[in-house]
Amino acid sequence: MNILAIETSCDETAVALVKAEKGRFQVLSDLVSSQVKIHAPFGGVVPNLAAREHLKNLPLLLKKTIRENKLAPKDIDIITVTQGPGLIPALLIGTNSAKALAYAWRVPLVGAHHIAGHIYANFVRENSNNQIPNSKSIKFPVLALIVSGGHTQLILMKKHMDFRIIGETLDDAAGEAFDKVAKILNLGYPGGPIVAAEAEKILTAQKSANPKAQPSDRRRLSLRLPRPMLNSNNLNFSFSGLKTAALYAVKKNPVILKDKKMTTALCAEFQQAVIDVLVAKTLKAAKKYKPKTILLGGGVSANEELRKQLGEAIKNNLKNTLYFMPDTQYSLDNAAMIAVAGYFQYTLAKNKKKFETNWKNLEADAGLAL
Repeated sequence: MNILAIETSCDETAVALVKAEKGRFQVLSDLVSSQVKIHAPFGGVVPNLAAREHLKNLPLLLKKTIRENKLAPKDIDIITVTQGPGLIPALLIGTNSAKALAYAWRVPLVGAHHIAGHIYANFVRENSNNQIPNSKSIKFPVLALIVSGGHTQLILMKKHMDFRIIGETLDDAAGEAFDKVAKILNLGYPGGPIVAAEAEKILTAQKSANPKAQPSDRRRLSLRLPRPMLNSNNLNFSFSGLKTAALYAVKKNPVILKDKKMTTALCAEFQQAVIDVLVAKTLKAAKKYKPKTILLGGGVSANEELRKQLGEAIKNNLKNTLYFMPDTQYSLDNAAMIAVAGYFQYTLAKNKKKFETNWKNLEADAGLAL
């Protein structure tokens, strides 16, 4: 099955061509046009500006994908597109383009959920010969930790495309908090990679001082920020207060903005506070629901310390639980993950004929429920 996929939920314009065959996903083409430089001066994504760029870039990516793969309508089995959630002006560009293609080519159209895409990003690999985890390695129930700029959620899956949110942020998402702290520290946008890079300076220095130290031994820092809801009786998150604590730390001690070492220390402490909460909540959820597999996903899943520390915690506390994380290139928004999510949605549907009329029925939904 050949899948043409489109992703325009936020500020990444993406098109992918994915081949699904015998339990494997082969990425034949994966194109992403980033808008980071365009939105950086604003410190965040401007919805209408993002939509304008999607309108300009999406036709170019589609033409390139079709040309380089010598595609004809008969070569495509389904088209998948991010239906939501996301920025409605951006989503409309992708969904309307997909509807036009589906109508012109007479190809079934699947509207995929963006968060489902981040979960199924775990099944996408650069190596086409790599068996996708769900074929043999993934065992249900699955617990997914999704951490991105717009979402921080713990999701329980008893089978494919069966999602139950058991914990989520009550305010800011973790990725959003990273961006806001980077802005407080005048470090630039997007904040996640910048804060992580600053934090790595301290972690590298600590490792050099004591090469035998375990990651847990290298987390003791001079600055101390709160770990919001770390010991709450539920599985929810809150990162707004952590962001505010970082702001107050700077206001009380303005020299932080001028002293590079202090800026770096604050970045390291902020990152560790986020990781501590994410790991603790995941372990708490795992002990309650006893998943056989834990998946990590979302843009913040590209954070190396989160990847390592969550893996370490699972290894030490959940001996018989499998742990998977996406290749970092598929942690951020991309169309390949939308292709895989759409594949499962289509193949598991009892009534596949409904997808044949989605060219006129599909509507973008900024608040689409999982």
